[in-house]
Amino acid sequence: MWVRELSTLDCTNILTRSHFGHLGCAKDGRPYVVPFYFCYADSRLYAFSMPGQKVDYMRANPCVCVLVEERGEGREWRSVLVNGRFEELKDDTPQHKAAREHAWTLLSKHVNWWEPGGLKPFERPVTDHSLHLFFRIGVEQISGREAKEDGMP
Repeated sequence: MWVRELSTLDCTNILTRSHFGHLGCAKDGRPYVVPFYFCYADSRLYAFSMPGQKVDYMRANPCVCVLVEERGEGREWRSVLVNGRFEELKDDTPQHKAAREHAWTLLSKHVNWWEPGGLKPFERPVTDHSLHLFFRIGVEQISGREAKEDGMP
């Protein structure tokens, strides 16, 4: 078994083909990690959510991280860690209109793109009148590793 660092290109390729990861944020010294769906384009991760704890945390502290993993054969894996900055794409802000439309276009290409951000325990699914929001994470730093069982790189 050996582990190696991934190149920036390898990392961005993984982000481009992946659409599920774990989002880490913190508020008042308390970490919070949740699963989320995203799309990667233009050095940004685009996502959708309903209001809730993760949005409250990211509004209070826009510094976030995202972990994306790929499983291989046996004990093999690849992981990418993104450190970035949360930016809410608000409905009432004209400069975010194009970014919201871009996010919608990217995300809507994938089945069930709005889950789990659109569902909350014991609540109804998203409707036309929901308080949903789009956001993006500007990638500030990216790194990755992979573990292989056979041979050396």
